[in-house]
Amino acid sequence: MVQFTLPKNSKLTEGETFKAAPGTKNVKRFRIYRWSPDDTANPRIDTYEVDLDKCGPMVLDALIKIKNEIDQTLTFRRSCREGICGSCAMNIDGANTLACTKGIDECKGDVKIYPLPHMPVIKDLVPDLTNFYAQHAFVEPWLQTKSAEPEKEWRQSHEDREKLDGLYECILCACCSTSCPSYWWNGDRYLGPAAL
Repeated sequence: MVQFTLPKNSKLTEGETFKAAPGTKNVKRFRIYRWSPDDTANPRIDTYEVDLDKCGPMVLDALIKIKNEIDQTLTFRRSCREGICGSCAMNIDGANTLACTKGIDECKGDVKIYPLPHMPVIKDLVPDLTNFYAQHAFVEPWLQTKSAEPEKEWRQSHEDREKLDGLYECILCACCSTSCPSYWWNGDRYLGPAAL
């Protein structure tokens, strides 16, 4: 059997544990991937105990609570909180999803949160999406005319609009591409599901 040896700084270590206040009854543990380019430490998993009686129902609510009240150094992206912008895409309990649409009650046991897989990590839960966006731009995902430039606005009929159904709904969260083994192995050449 083949044995692989990982470089010393690529092995996950156990990080800090932040306990809930004594007497807290409704506690959920969040195990979160932490890594910073500012030091030479290995990536680690920090554990945060959150009082669910004082927290919103979504995983993003818990992350915001942790950042605001427990550990201000935690880094993640967020914006709309409506499942529209795709900013809070991350790997939660082994599946790529949006933290703002994933309910805490959907997670059994400790909630495990990692950045999107197979992407360079900028810090903590923030992946570098530069290549992902460049691949999307490469396919020129906008309507293009084959005739001369119009002299005025071209109005779109309801029938023409319906032809686009299923082609424009992607919010560019990168969840599908980072779930794709072909993208993992050939991310520099294969454009991935989102671009396609």
